[in-house]
Amino acid sequence: MFESIVEIVADHAGKNPDKLCAADKKGAYTYGEVWEQIKKAAQILKSMGVAGKSCVMVECTQDAEFLICDLACELAGAVFVPVEHRASEERVKKILEDTAAGLFICDTKYEVKVKMISASVLLQKELLPAEQESLETYVFPKAEETAEILYTTGTTGVSKGIEVTNQNNIALAENVRYGTEMKENNVELIPLPLSHSHGIRCCYANMLGGHAVVLIEGVSWAKQIFELIEKYQVTAMDVSPSAVMVLEKLAGKKLTEIAPQIDYIQVGTEALNESVKEILLSHFPSARLYNFYGSTESGRTCVLDFNKERNKPGCIGKPTRNAEFIVTDEKRNPIESSKEHMGLLATAGPMNMKGYWGQPELTQQIMQKGYVYTNDLGYIDEQGYVYMIGRKDDVINYKGIKIAPEEIEASVRKYPEIIDCACVPKEDKLSGQVPKLFVAVRDPETFQQKELFEFLKKHIDGNKMPKEVEIIDEIPRTYNGKIQRMKLQERK
Repeated sequence: MFESIVEIVADHAGKNPDKLCAADKKGAYTYGEVWEQIKKAAQILKSMGVAGKSCVMVECTQDAEFLICDLACELAGAVFVPVEHRASEERVKKILEDTAAGLFICDTKYEVKVKMISASVLLQKELLPAEQESLETYVFPKAEETAEILYTTGTTGVSKGIEVTNQNNIALAENVRYGTEMKENNVELIPLPLSHSHGIRCCYANMLGGHAVVLIEGVSWAKQIFELIEKYQVTAMDVSPSAVMVLEKLAGKKLTEIAPQIDYIQVGTEALNESVKEILLSHFPSARLYNFYGSTESGRTCVLDFNKERNKPGCIGKPTRNAEFIVTDEKRNPIESSKEHMGLLATAGPMNMKGYWGQPELTQQIMQKGYVYTNDLGYIDEQGYVYMIGRKDDVINYKGIKIAPEEIEASVRKYPEIIDCACVPKEDKLSGQVPKLFVAVRDPETFQQKELFEFLKKHIDGNKMPKEVEIIDEIPRTYNGKIQRMKLQERK
């Protein structure tokens, strides 16, 4: 059995060295080429003082070089710590301090007291004779060893470091690979940031199966996207709901044109609303369309093909290959759940994180008895389908009725004058809580709230109607598109 992703890549390189592994706008690498670059980079990292279990921070460049740096850290026995492209200096300093990283692989210049080198310079360095001789002397990391620390984007507070082992990564990759039913010679386009869990785990899943990934930063350059899709005969895509909206606006017809070659599309990083589902269903009627549920702490633990399984509002599917679900009360006692008797979702399995880096007390709060406990309110039906109506803190409790903010937001986004929106609970003496809606509109001067409400009456129940609407310039979101509801609730 393999114990790490880098060991799996080495195995594919030995069996199929000429098979495509990763491509980007600059070029392509076969498995054989990737493996040779990994070995070389690992030797150079060691020569630069990177010792076993030390942390190496790497700025995301959203290309094959970034993946090679990741796996070179694994082979060198170091801990990979990715950070988003052009992260703020404050965030960079905080993560460097938390991890005590002695090396920062980055293109952006920062005023930090740590050795810095760009990925391109690292990979172009020539090996010294002694290093060349020891190129084939390597030891693969063990399953239980820490492979990486993934820092969350902090939607509900301070960013946390998620400590992930090599065994976790393999289990996570299996959840994605088998959850999407990847076929032989899969080629997946990944525009989502590899500095965060969703994108990087898609890469691991494809490497697990000996497949290929095509990397690009975002979807704003639609022409380049479709050139890469054609050049590498892409068969799958990993996108966010916001990326789908952008592609629909920039190149809706092209989506229909490429549909015959697309086997599946997986959607993640933020809540999937009905309008995005409708866009994908209209362009890709024959493709498998997956909505994954999960977190950085426990990965992709539930999956639903919403092209196959329709008319299941709130359903997040069935548990993935390595995941087990239970529903608990607020004291974390397992309960028999139903639509009328909901509780909090918890997951167990080998994909669950090792813990929060340097925060054992917080780890103990979230992880107990092999489960990662969440604040997600939901239930499991008699057929084993899991339903999630929203985070407990986000769900609006209006006169005892539980209202998912995503349900309101999905309807509001259909109104032509709305650019973006977010719904949060507001305290109310009579009702407990009421929905408050924040909207970014095309023209604040002509926007009519009354007309919006007339529109919403046709799409949502009267008891779910927002009781207050506030126009703002922009809905606060994290780097990977998640609404920062706490910031909205803090507004006066």
